[in-house]
Amino acid sequence: MHIAVLVLLLLVIFGFLHPALQDRVRDRLRARPALVFAVPLALSALFCALAAASDAFSLPLASMILAYTAAPTAVAYLQGTGPARPPSWLDLAIVAMVWLPLEFSLGASLIPRPAQGFLHSVAYGVAILLGLILFLCFRALPGMKYRLPAPRDIAYGAAAFALCAPILVVLGRALDFIPAFHMPAHPAAGTLAAQFPAIFAGTALPEEILFRSLIQNWFMQRYGFNTRMLLLSAFVFGCAHLDNGPQPLPNWRYMILATIAGVAYGKAFQKSGSVFSSVTCHALVDATKHFFL
Repeated sequence: MHIAVLVLLLLVIFGFLHPALQDRVRDRLRARPALVFAVPLALSALFCALAAASDAFSLPLASMILAYTAAPTAVAYLQGTGPARPPSWLDLAIVAMVWLPLEFSLGASLIPRPAQGFLHSVAYGVAILLGLILFLCFRALPGMKYRLPAPRDIAYGAAAFALCAPILVVLGRALDFIPAFHMPAHPAAGTLAAQFPAIFAGTALPEEILFRSLIQNWFMQRYGFNTRMLLLSAFVFGCAHLDNGPQPLPNWRYMILATIAGVAYGKAFQKSGSVFSSVTCHALVDATKHFFL
C-alpha cells in the first residue's frame, strides 16, 4: 500500500508537467484566489488519512501539518496571484516555510518510529505539490522550468555530470569523505535499474525543484542571471548538507562537495529549458556515490 500511495503522489507531481494542467489551475486561481486555501486543506486531509492508516494520527500532528501547509499559503494569498518581477522577499519566505520544517524534521517525534519513513516520504510529496501550486500556478513565478525535457536538456545534464564527477571523486577522496572506487557487491543490472528511478524521483527531483526552480531561480530573477547568483545558490545548497551524516556534524566535507555539485546542477539548469536537466545530473552523481563509492 505504501508504494502505491507514493507512486500516486509522484504521478500527480508529474501531472503538473502538462502545460494544460498548469494553465487550468492558474486560471481557476486567478479567477477565484481564495480557492488556494483548498490546497492546504486537501493536502492536510491526505496526510492525516495516511497517518491514521499507519496508526500514527494525533491531534498535535494534524495541527502541525495544517499549520505547515496553511502558513505559506496565507503569505502567498496576501501577495496575490500573478508573476512578480522581481519576485519579492515574501516569496523567498514562502520557500523557507516549505523547506525548513522538512530540513529539520519538525514533528518527527509525534510519529511512531515504524511509520516515520513512509510519512516522511508523504510529507515530501505534500511539500512538492504545495510548492508547485503556490509558485507555478498561484504566484506564476517565471523561470521555474518545470516542463518535460527535450533531448538536449538531458544531454546538458549528462555533460554536467561528466565534467563534475571526476572533480567530486578526487576531492571527495582527498577530504576522506568517500571510499575508493569499487564495483557493487551484487552488480545486477536489474538492481541498478530499479534503484536509479528511486534516486531520481525520491532525492534528485524534490531537491532540484527546491534549490534550482525556486531558490536559484529566485536569486536570478531578482538579481540577474550571472555567476555570482549561481555561486550563491550553490553555496546555499552546500550549507543545506551541513546537518547530513555520516561524518560528524556540522559536516563541512559534505558542504564543500555539495557546493561544487550545486554549481554543476545550477549551470545545467541555467543552460537548459527544463529542471530535468539538473535532476539528471543530480541523480547520476547520487547513483554513482551509492553504487560505486
